[in-house]
Amino acid sequence: MQQTIPLTIRGAELLKAELQHLRSVERPNVIAAIAEARSHGDLSENAEYDAAKERQSFIEGRIAEVEAKLANARIIDPAALDADGRCVFGATVELEDQENGDSVTYQIVGDDEADIKVGKISVSSPIARALIGKYAGDVAEVMAPGGVRAYEVLEVRYQ
Repeated sequence: MQQTIPLTIRGAELLKAELQHLRSVERPNVIAAIAEARSHGDLSENAEYDAAKERQSFIEGRIAEVEAKLANARIIDPAALDADGRCVFGATVELEDQENGDSVTYQIVGDDEADIKVGKISVSSPIARALIGKYAGDVAEVMAPGGVRAYEVLEVRYQ
């Protein structure tokens, strides 16, 4: 049995858009490339054909992977959450680094949505795991490569 995969609404939209692109653009392009390579004759020494078949295999694998994720997705709307101020999947959390006083804001999202450059961290990341269940005012200790880092939860928002 497949495990459910948590996704925000935005994450599900991104996966659906990727699936649509793979099906409507990438798949037809690779089919055309295979046909073109076949027209060149002997397939046994045809690098273009081998590359196109390999690309086709990758695209079909990714289509299957995205379809499975969407089929097993549990879509969560952060704005509809009512977690009484707790850090949960989908929450946006403002933190203060206890060592240097720097403030940072992260949204806890699914693995496919994670992008640290835009403040989205994976629910399976060490910092997200340390934050889950915490409230504003709590301190979360995170095992980082340089040792344990402590972050105070300043605010938890659901947006």
